[in-house]
Amino acid sequence: MVLSKLNLSFTILLCVAVNCTYGQPLTIQDDFEGNGTIESWYASEAQADTAWGNPFQEGVNLSSRVMRYRDLGGQYAHVGFTLPASFDLSENHSFTLKIFIPSATISGSQNNQVSLKLQNAAISQPWATQTEIIKEVQLDQWQEVSFDFENDAFINANMNSDIPVNRTDFNRVILQVNGENNADLVQAYFDDFYYDGEIDLTNDPTGNIYNHLVWSDEFDGSEIDADKWHYQTQIPTAGGWYNNELQHYTDREENAFVEDGFLNIVAIREDYTDQGLGRNFTSARLNSKFAFTYGKMEVRAKLPFGYGTWPAIWTLGKNIIEPGAFWSDQYGQTFWPACGEIDVMEHWGTNQNYVQAALHTPSSFGATENHGGLYINDVSNTFHTYGMVWTPELISFSVDGNIYYTYQPENQNMDNWPYIADQYILLNVAMQNPVNQNFTESAMVVDYVRVYQEGALNAENALSENDIQVYPNPFNQDISIHLKNSLLGSQVRVYSILGEELASYFQNQNIFRLALSDLPSGTYIIQVLTEKGTLEKKVIKL
Repeated sequence: MVLSKLNLSFTILLCVAVNCTYGQPLTIQDDFEGNGTIESWYASEAQADTAWGNPFQEGVNLSSRVMRYRDLGGQYAHVGFTLPASFDLSENHSFTLKIFIPSATISGSQNNQVSLKLQNAAISQPWATQTEIIKEVQLDQWQEVSFDFENDAFINANMNSDIPVNRTDFNRVILQVNGENNADLVQAYFDDFYYDGEIDLTNDPTGNIYNHLVWSDEFDGSEIDADKWHYQTQIPTAGGWYNNELQHYTDREENAFVEDGFLNIVAIREDYTDQGLGRNFTSARLNSKFAFTYGKMEVRAKLPFGYGTWPAIWTLGKNIIEPGAFWSDQYGQTFWPACGEIDVMEHWGTNQNYVQAALHTPSSFGATENHGGLYINDVSNTFHTYGMVWTPELISFSVDGNIYYTYQPENQNMDNWPYIADQYILLNVAMQNPVNQNFTESAMVVDYVRVYQEGALNAENALSENDIQVYPNPFNQDISIHLKNSLLGSQVRVYSILGEELASYFQNQNIFRLALSDLPSGTYIIQVLTEKGTLEKKVIKL
């Protein structure tokens, strides 16, 4: 077993929020034993542990694994997932699940209930599209609960919305325990989530056609690759950087370096004078020497922490006129915001764990009017994958595969859609008031940056689920990876459910027995990278 990270030369995208391939119907279910189609549950103001040992193996649920739900005291605590296509509730309109709420975990006097909500995640205010069914539950026992959007009483957030079975815009499912608009705590366990129909993945609105890796940086070298990145250090105005930023951007190794396979962009409190201007902070701002039109971009990163930090993963039009920007001298033709700006991820230390995506266009005079965001777990200590899909019709944003905001103006013009030409990538950590007086330094740590675009795949060479087998699943000590002859030489990687790479090797035999006895119990991802593409299998270690 070789512990390493290797550059990807080609990959085929699979759904991340659900385990699927396009062009076929998909059932939506999760037994939390490794056999479900829902790959990624998100949590907002809550915690979701999707491979938790069942602490109450009794009654109607004797399974060994469940999802633990922990309300962290937020007003709108919930868990959920987002799909790449919408439900058709006209014929199949029921969801079922099992739930157990221990009475000892409850604070406050809220009703003992579970809500299932459906939303349209493709708009900036998905809660405005919501429909909800609330069911009362008993404490201290497993019970099966059903939510029938044709026959059960439902609540539409918008009184003018049609009945749920007539709507085709729902692509997000939310589970909430003991209501909202309260700070009371509760812990619950879910199992055997199931939708009684299928979703049609024939038409993928989020750009799964972008399946060919065209540019990436895995940060496997000993230093920042000068062929891929430009340090932007020139201040654009006499007063410094825009937005009242407090730092100088430098090209020093203290502020940007590669170590152990990761890019580190470090904001530091220090007195520093450059270009005749004194500042109390330094950091780095990198421009990619690559630009693209349409595609999928993914950046896996941990974010800095502390009041004052403002990390960003974003793009600007290659045609921007901006002093010191890499592309400006040769291609600069227009000023911001006419060039278009796509904020894939922004985070403010004053609002820890809230990430936001936004578009800046002439229609809003550059203001942040078109945006969406969500709270996610532990952005500073845990890697998350921040994604953006850009098609001729829309731009969607995701975290760990869950789409949470889509920008799609009805009548495109250059005021609301300047996104018809190349954009380049920027990575930076800015500093902005107020800054914690005890702040010294903090880094954005980047595992990789990848851009995919449309690539022609011959159907007869496409990767099949049956080409790769992983067994037993669940497993105790070792697990076997079985590859067909045509796939020998492929790279196999093992990831934690949080995306941490744990092992990597090249498989040159049909069956390889992988010893994973040192890993703790939990859910893991086996990823096989082949010349045909990439396939992932979720496995459970007991």
